[in-house]
Amino acid sequence: MIGVMGAGAFGTALAIALAQTGTPVLLWARSPDHARAMAQQQKNDRYLPDTAFPDHLSVTNSIDDLTHSRALLIAVPLQQLRGALAVGPLPDAPLVACCKGIELSTGLGPTRVIADSAPNATTAILTGPSFAADIAIGRPTALTLACAEPDVGMVLQDLLTTPTLRLYRTTDTVGAELGGALKNVIAIACGAVVGAGLGDSARAATLTRGFAEMQRIGAAFGAQPETLNGLSGLGDLALTCTSDLSRNYRLGLSLGRGDRFNPNITVEGAATARAMLALAEKHGLDVPITEMVTHLLDGSTTIPDAIHTLMTRPLKEE
Repeated sequence: MIGVMGAGAFGTALAIALAQTGTPVLLWARSPDHARAMAQQQKNDRYLPDTAFPDHLSVTNSIDDLTHSRALLIAVPLQQLRGALAVGPLPDAPLVACCKGIELSTGLGPTRVIADSAPNATTAILTGPSFAADIAIGRPTALTLACAEPDVGMVLQDLLTTPTLRLYRTTDTVGAELGGALKNVIAIACGAVVGAGLGDSARAATLTRGFAEMQRIGAAFGAQPETLNGLSGLGDLALTCTSDLSRNYRLGLSLGRGDRFNPNITVEGAATARAMLALAEKHGLDVPITEMVTHLLDGSTTIPDAIHTLMTRPLKEE
């Protein structure tokens, strides 16, 4: 059995995709009412109302039911991850983070948050360019599976790959985490550029210079360049910076247009920008796009001022 902790859109989509292979999957929801509704309706009407559950997918609200999982996929927002891990006993199995971001209070990525809470556990992260709806209905998707223990990574890769979900393996958890986290910040910036009416050329420039910023940060924290050049970095960046389905991109659009964004929608890039700026200042890193996004979010700068600041930076070689 594979356990999935978190019945949001992404956790539910992964549970559906895995159960469609005939593997028993148990989806855990924090809310008893939500778990009961899904069990009765055989779908997640709250997040993926058009996709029925396959036969091998079950739902629970009891954390104890996950004890016998061969692997536990943890699909909760990064800022809620530490709290979710404290809900109850975790299985003696690999714990796979299925979230993106940097914890505001500690500056840690998902696998290190898990290791902090469960020091004896084997950790991994599943990340890359994907939308939950695509995974749920079986559209071809490729993701990165990062696990520092190569043998465990191979087992997880085999266990979690499906006919429509292809996983590429790496031991570089740092690079996979940074790629998944930082692309959300750049997506907010790209959305703001388009929302302000600056055009696709400006978005292309923002995306490209944002990727250069991601590479600088990655190098400073020990990420492997090929990881950021792959699915969990460049691939996810390309998707998130160009699609209206991206919550981070839509937040940027709202900032650029001066509109109010729905406060009930989780946008990990906002917290990541603040956490990354604090880390950058601590380590002396140059992160102009992350800085501008943070200032836009807290209202300490405007779109025209942000453009002026970025366009008047000292000229240099690319």
